[in-house]
Amino acid sequence: MNTRVLVLLSLFIGIGAVLHAVMPPIFFGMRPDMLLAMMFLGIIMFPKVSYVLVLSTATGIVSALTTTAPGGQIANLIEKPVTGMIVFVLVLAMRNFKQERIKAAVLTAVGTIVSGSIFLGLILFVIGLMDAGFIAMFLTVVLPTALLNTVLMMVLHPVSLRIMRNSPSQTLRAS
Repeated sequence: MNTRVLVLLSLFIGIGAVLHAVMPPIFFGMRPDMLLAMMFLGIIMFPKVSYVLVLSTATGIVSALTTTAPGGQIANLIEKPVTGMIVFVLVLAMRNFKQERIKAAVLTAVGTIVSGSIFLGLILFVIGLMDAGFIAMFLTVVLPTALLNTVLMMVLHPVSLRIMRNSPSQTLRAS
C-alpha cells in the first residue's frame, strides 16, 4: 500500500467525519451520512481492494463513533465495509464509462441508497422494529441523504481530479 494514498484517504475520512458530526439529526435521531460521500470519493479515485477495505472499515469505525441513531454503532460497523465492496464492484463495472462526473454522481447516489437500505435494515433489526418505519425512514433520511451526497460529489470529484492531475507525484494520480 502506498503511504501517500493512505494519508489522502485518511484526510477524506477526517473531512467526512467533520461533515457527519455537524449535520443535525432530521428524523428519530438519524442524520444524513456525509461521511459516505468521502468514502465513495476515495473508492472512485483509488479503486483497489486493499484501499477499499481499509477505507470502508475506518469509515465504519468513525461513523459508529459519531452516530446518533439508536443501534447505529453496530449497523455502521457492518454496513460500511459491505457498502464499500458493493461500490467497488460498481466502480470496476463502470470503468469504461467516460463521463467521470456523471459516473461519480451515479455511483454516489446508488451507493448511498444501498448504504441507507442496509443501515436501516440493521438498526430496525437491532431495535426490534422490523415491521415499522423502514419506508418512512427511507423516504425522510436515505433519499435526502442520497441527494445531498450526490450534489457534494458533483462538486468534490472534479476538484479532486484537478488536484490529482496537477500533483507532482505519480503515486497520487487517480486510476
